[in-house]
Amino acid sequence: MLLLRADTFQGMFRSFDRTAFHLEVRDVYRVPEEAAPFQRFLDGEPDGPGWQRPWLELVRDVTESGRSVRRLRVVTTPHGDYTRWLLSISGFNVEAGEDIRWLPRAAAEGLPAAHDDFWLFDDRRVVFTLFDADGTGTGGAMTEDPAIVRHCVRMRTALWAAGIPHDDYVKG
Repeated sequence: MLLLRADTFQGMFRSFDRTAFHLEVRDVYRVPEEAAPFQRFLDGEPDGPGWQRPWLELVRDVTESGRSVRRLRVVTTPHGDYTRWLLSISGFNVEAGEDIRWLPRAAAEGLPAAHDDFWLFDDRRVVFTLFDADGTGTGGAMTEDPAIVRHCVRMRTALWAAGIPHDDYVKG
C-alpha cells in the first residue's frame, strides 16, 4: 500500500478513465469543511451548496466528460443527525451528476461487508480512506493489488445492487 498526500489523492479524481466509486460505511465523519454547514443544519438554519462548490464542479466536469462518479452510503437506522444532514444535502451532488445510493445497515446483512471506506477507480485501483477514531480523515492508502481490487469490486457490485437510489430513499 502506498500512503497518499492530499494533493495526490485529489488528482486521481481528474485522471481516472471511466468510473470512480466511493463506499462509505461510517455513521459520522469529521471533515473541517463540513463543521459550519453541519452546525447550521443542527441549528435549523438554511444552507446552500456554496461550501461544496469545488467538489460539485469537479463531479460536473467529470460526468460531463462521460465518466461516472458513484457513491454508496451504508447507514444505520434510525438515522442520526449526521446522516439526516447528508440526506438533506446530497441532492446537490445528484444534480451535479453523482449517482448516490443508500443502504440501511440491516439490509446489508448477508452481503459482502466492508469495515473501511474506499474509492475504487476504474476497477483497478483502490484507495482506502483513513480516519481517526472520532471520524477525522487522516489520508488515504492506495493499492493496485489484484486480489484486493477484485474483493472491492465484488463488494461494490453486491452492495450497489442492494442500494436504494437517492431520490427513492429520500421519498421513502
